[in-house]
Amino acid sequence: MMYWYGHDMGGWGYAWMSIGMLIFWVLVIGAIVIGIRFAIGERPSYPQLPTPEELLAQRFARGEINDKEYTDRLTALRQR
Repeated sequence: MMYWYGHDMGGWGYAWMSIGMLIFWVLVIGAIVIGIRFAIGERPSYPQLPTPEELLAQRFARGEINDKEYTDRLTALRQR
């Protein structure tokens, strides 16, 4: 029995082994999820930029321009 001393794992050895196994499985599952998302082509969606007419309407709604200026600029935008 005396020669077995020091050859087994202590409390911290089991703790590090458990933490290491947890990290390993998180990395494996994360790589699978990222691989599947990449394979099916799921890309992040970015917000659409407003059109010039929508920007003009927003400025008019905020009161930055009056109705005459709004109609003049709107006709100028639509002529192009």
